Amino acid sequence: MPHEYLPEVPPEVDPDFAREWLEFPDPADPGRAVRADLTWLTSAWTCVFGRGCAGVVEGRADDGCCSHGAFFSEDDDLLRVTAAVAELTDEDWQLAPVGRGAWTEVDTADDGSAPGEDAVRSLRTRLVDGACVFLNRPGFPGGAGCALHRMALREDLHPLTTKPDVCWQLPVRREQEVLDRPDGSRVLVTTLGEFDRRGWGPGGADLHWWCTGSPTAHVSPEPMVLTYAAELTALIGPAAYAELRRLAEARLDLGMVAPHPASPAPVPVELQVRRPGGSGTTGIRDS
Repeated sequence: MPHEYLPEVPPEVDPDFAREWLEFPDPADPGRAVRADLTWLTSAWTCVFGRGCAGVVEGRADDGCCSHGAFFSEDDDLLRVTAAVAELTDEDWQLAPVGRGAWTEVDTADDGSAPGEDAVRSLRTRLVDGACVFLNRPGFPGGAGCALHRMALREDLHPLTTKPDVCWQLPVRREQEVLDRPDGSRVLVTTLGEFDRRGWGPGGADLHWWCTGSPTAHVSPEPMVLTYAAELTALIGPAAYAELRRLAEARLDLGMVAPHPASPAPVPVELQVRRPGGSGTTGIRDS
């Protein structure tokens, strides 16, 4: 059922549109193939937290997508964030006085799991006054936004090394599937796509706003395959990322057949200027 947008909510495109998909073997792993949504990864999407984001909960635009906290994907995810929390200072973290002793909580929703099953996956960052305990609210001297993100920048780290997996992976959706080929061989297919409203399941339609389909968030002068280089490398490895970028450049050179409808048309990027011998120059923004 289509989402009914309130007048003040930035518009979103219909989720059903043509997409260009690319599949290639991982140069570093003959047993894996990568399938990538080029329509999404060559789009002009960028995070607009604090500069146009309407938030996933009505009336809480300052929360961005942090209103529901972050669930942990696995033990390593929880351990990594635990180590990062230990490095937070009071200047990084507005809610440190209430959060240091208890910054996780168990989700009470019944997901059908047996008692004790996926215990880590049932943990999420604690909610305080309607949003994640790590969300610094407007007016905090250290700045609004994620305390873990702020600490990473202070320490000259990429935020993906300090934040929960779900926080830095969004809005890229990664899926893994083992496929049996007709000749009897097997291959692991890693799929990278857009984490749109439907990615959240039935509840996605109830979000107040979701950025991936909104022109408000498609304002980057560079495509996601470049601005999300660190995240994509973490998701598929450096060799596969290099091949993804090479193929994305080639596709953009030819002209996208199915560009993202939320991005400006034509997509305002020409990656060929970044190649040796290419004409022109353009600044590269740090990821």
